[in-house]
Amino acid sequence: MKILNWLRKNLFNTWYNSILTIACIIFIYWSITGIITWLFTQAQWQVIQVNFHLFLVGRFPKTLYWRLWIVIGIISFLSLITWFCFTKQQYLIKNQINQIILAFLAPAWLLSFAINIWLIGGGLGLKSVSTNLWNGLLLTLLIATISIILSFPLGIFLALGRTSQLLVIRWGSILYIEILRGLPLIGILFFAQVMLPLFLPANWRLDRLVRGVAGLVLFSAAYMAENVRGGLQSIPRGQIEAAKALGLNPPLRLIFIILPQALRAVLPAIVGQFIGLFKDTSLLSLVGLVELTGIAKTILAQPKFLGKYAEVYIFIGFIYWLFCYSMSLAARKLEKQVAN
Repeated sequence: MKILNWLRKNLFNTWYNSILTIACIIFIYWSITGIITWLFTQAQWQVIQVNFHLFLVGRFPKTLYWRLWIVIGIISFLSLITWFCFTKQQYLIKNQINQIILAFLAPAWLLSFAINIWLIGGGLGLKSVSTNLWNGLLLTLLIATISIILSFPLGIFLALGRTSQLLVIRWGSILYIEILRGLPLIGILFFAQVMLPLFLPANWRLDRLVRGVAGLVLFSAAYMAENVRGGLQSIPRGQIEAAKALGLNPPLRLIFIILPQALRAVLPAIVGQFIGLFKDTSLLSLVGLVELTGIAKTILAQPKFLGKYAEVYIFIGFIYWLFCYSMSLAARKLEKQVAN
């Protein structure tokens, strides 16, 4: 009975709303049935099955897949510990061992990052693997992770520089932020690939991967700076005055009072920036890097799978959505923990 009353009140309260509701129901039914029919009867998903390893790791040597399994194991182990630490906050307060684990969590992630790069690229006793063979989802995740790690502190420094009392630092930060925010990302990526080597010594040859990451970091840091600056402006003046009254010097005020509150206030915007950066890695396919979108172009060039655009791009779109939605869920969980 309640459902009928809700339908009558919200969807069939007038004659034109009733017509609009019926038309929408017909359109939704037609769309869903058409999509389901195409997915299960017309789509040729063989292109995904045959090239699944290319989507994931591209041309990475199959004999060295064991390295990637170790990388996945390290990341999964640390992710579980991190998730436990942030979701069991009340238990962690009572357990001294878990407090010690929480203190060593950030150094462990930094160390694991160096180990994972070593496992993927080789060297120091392992067979080297050229960055030209780092393709597919592997390259997308690697570039996104490095770009996020580097752009976050750079954005904080730019935000602090924009609020600095020193004119040189303040105006230098303002010029950087406004110029970078006024340029398209694809232009910055082309600049990093073509123009950046011209500013370096002749005997320096930057890898294309490094140049691509540099472009993403420079672009993302400008937007990150504005997000952090919004958080800095949201802090009441009384908080800073109270910190001064306690005798805290400027660095301690910044680390323990200002930045934690500022970052907490703009956490949704920061996570949104990270999600946007993850999706922006797809533009690297336009400058010669064979990440997830780039490997899709390679697969579509295979004579056997010419014209299978829908299947391929639906699959990579699902991968992007899966990672972005996971980041969003983790961010919401973190927001709840921080709010408590």
